[in-house]
Amino acid sequence: MNLFRSTALGLIMTTGLASLPLSASAMQDNVSGDPTYTLEAPPAYAMAGDLIIARPLLIAGTAVGALLFVVSLPFSALGGNVEEAAHALVVEPGREAFVRCLGCTSSWADGGSYQDRNQYQQ
Repeated sequence: MNLFRSTALGLIMTTGLASLPLSASAMQDNVSGDPTYTLEAPPAYAMAGDLIIARPLLIAGTAVGALLFVVSLPFSALGGNVEEAAHALVVEPGREAFVRCLGCTSSWADGGSYQDRNQYQQ
C-alpha cells in the first residue's frame, strides 16, 4: 500500500508541475498599464535571471566602462569625440542596468538604431 501511495503522489505531482507552463502562458496579459510591459511582457524566469545574473554584470560593466572612459579621455579629447565615448562606455551600460525594466531585453522601447536615438549627432 505504501508503494501505491508513493507512486500515485509522484504521478500527481509530476502532472501538476508539467501543467504549470500551460497555465503560466495563458496569463501573459499586461495588467500594469506600463507601455514598456505592453511592448514586452517578460516571464517570471526572465525577471529572476535578470535580477540575479544580468543586473550585477551590467553594473560591473558600467563601472568598467567608466574606468575605461577615464583612461581613454585624453585620446577622446584629442579626437573630439568625448561625448560619443561617454555615451558608449558609461551611459548605455548604465541605462541598461538601471533604467531597463526587469526582464526586458532592451531599454529602448521604440527599437530604433543608435543614430536614431543618439542626441549627440546632428
